[in-house]
Amino acid sequence: MADLPPDPGLIETINRAIGGAATALIAGFAGRAMYHAGEVRAKRRPILSWDLLWEAPLVLGMAMIGDSVGVYFAFPREVTVGLIAFLAYLGPRGAGAALERWASRKG
Repeated sequence: MADLPPDPGLIETINRAIGGAATALIAGFAGRAMYHAGEVRAKRRPILSWDLLWEAPLVLGMAMIGDSVGVYFAFPREVTVGLIAFLAYLGPRGAGAALERWASRKG
């Protein structure tokens, strides 16, 4: 049997198909969707509401921040996309709280 090239993985496949920016946005929306699902499950939010419109700028901002952090630390693209999803899940408040907690341990 001939040697097959290694499977590029999900993130690399999406990157090749639609580009890096779209992959970052998909990761951001996936992170926010996970957060929203938890809020719906806890009955703190309805499944659909106009409040979901506010998630789009948040996703865009967190994708830009995550991409910048990934470039700064020279993370591989797969790690950067995971970071974007994680930051979008946390949101600005959660990311700020995590950063403050980390800084307080360092100081």
